[in-house]
Amino acid sequence: MFEANKAAQIARERRAYNMTILGLCETRWTQSGQVRLNTGEIILYSGHEEEDAHHTEGVAFMLSHEAQNAIISWEAAGPRIIYASLKTKKENIKLNIIQCYAPTNDKDEETKEDFYNKLQTLCDKLKEKDLTILMGDLNAKIGSDNSGYEEVMGRQGLGKMNENGKMLADFCAFNNMIIGGSVFPHRRIHKATWLSPDHRTENQIDHICIGRKFRRSMQDVRVQRGADAASDHHLVLARMKMKLKKREVKKSTERSTMWTS
Repeated sequence: MFEANKAAQIARERRAYNMTILGLCETRWTQSGQVRLNTGEIILYSGHEEEDAHHTEGVAFMLSHEAQNAIISWEAAGPRIIYASLKTKKENIKLNIIQCYAPTNDKDEETKEDFYNKLQTLCDKLKEKDLTILMGDLNAKIGSDNSGYEEVMGRQGLGKMNENGKMLADFCAFNNMIIGGSVFPHRRIHKATWLSPDHRTENQIDHICIGRKFRRSMQDVRVQRGADAASDHHLVLARMKMKLKKREVKKSTERSTMWTS
């Protein structure tokens, strides 16, 4: 989104697909904060904190009006992780969403382990009774063979599991999560999330995962190829049964801390 007018273009796609919450990767915005667009969407973003940092990596949420009203808190956790908590209509249950941009499979082990350690530290803070969703470009090929991971994934994945796929599956197993895109049967074109520059290779490396306890709240996960954001990744869309609820503001000081990162 470092290019001119790219945020407005993405906002048009959000409205076209009627998305309540849109997670974004490789935003290439530095530092962290929030931006309100002329069309009403709010973007919460997290990137490299150094003032002279290169415009690389970066993650963000684009929130509809409904999501803005329901948000309780959010946290920027560097250029690869951002987290938000929202109020739902289900009594005493929050919706926790973690947007990620994982290191590629060819990165060194230290970089990948550091990413998952930070992710685990964040998950350890969340309550088990709440609905938690992990999503984004995990750069992980999970494949269709779920042997040993029957409680983590179905058999609807593409290709064969790579090292990053195993790390994601192990993380989901430890945190009682299910990889949504592996569960729902779809044609190949509605599973592949990334297209190589030469247009010859397709992989399923973007995922939406959900706590096993709330598996039935996830009604579908599939790729939508019509979204235009000038990206080599396709839009991965999840349909959820959980409804958001407007957060009540009891004190004026609460409003001022709503967007603290």
